[in-house]
Amino acid sequence: MIDPRREQDRRAQRQRILDAARELFGSRGFDAVTMADVAELAGVARATVFNHFGSKHALVEGITESVLDYYAGMLERALADEETSTPTLVRALFEQMGAGIEQFHGFYRGVFREILKVQVGLDEGSAAAHARERALERLARLMSRGQERGDLSRDFSASDIATAFDSLANGTITRWLFEDTSGSLRARMARTAEIFVSAVAMPDSRAAAQPLPVLSPLTPAMPTPVAIPLRRARKRRKR
Repeated sequence: MIDPRREQDRRAQRQRILDAARELFGSRGFDAVTMADVAELAGVARATVFNHFGSKHALVEGITESVLDYYAGMLERALADEETSTPTLVRALFEQMGAGIEQFHGFYRGVFREILKVQVGLDEGSAAAHARERALERLARLMSRGQERGDLSRDFSASDIATAFDSLANGTITRWLFEDTSGSLRARMARTAEIFVSAVAMPDSRAAAQPLPVLSPLTPAMPTPVAIPLRRARKRRKR
């Protein structure tokens, strides 16, 4: 029988390791960080890091899972909003994704390429793959509901609209991080949202009159998408 307290401690230890990896990848970049660096900052033995994550790639998969789960939480909040029009929800998603990434620019610049690689080559059945499936399923549901409301065109399938959203968002973020960091990503994402809305929204629902709802699922367990305050262990591992 699994000891609940021991299992809780193990989950907390795993989270500390992920938090340390986020901080290090953000400040130094993915390639410059070793598993020993992560262990030292997390306050655990190097072997403990390998027990939880067999490689740096596995660490990035864990971070990718948490980022995608956070994104899925945003989509869940959008689906729970029965009052706001779909184009306004789309604008909120683009704008708040941009704001979060802009705020934690160092982390994303250090690890976003690796996250994209993980997403492209996700192993079927992995935790990160399931997280991406959850996010894309919610996105397709949001677009389908928009069509049912008469907010979005029925000239395209909900799946195709969701794919277009995903591609536009990732493309805009990637270009800002690695090719052209001029200006605000938040403002750039807002412009991209208008391109998307003008292509798929019904004419009567395009007006941006509604205030943008807050979709970021800020909870004690996940206070920010990527920059969870690091709970540094009191005792460093012995050298």
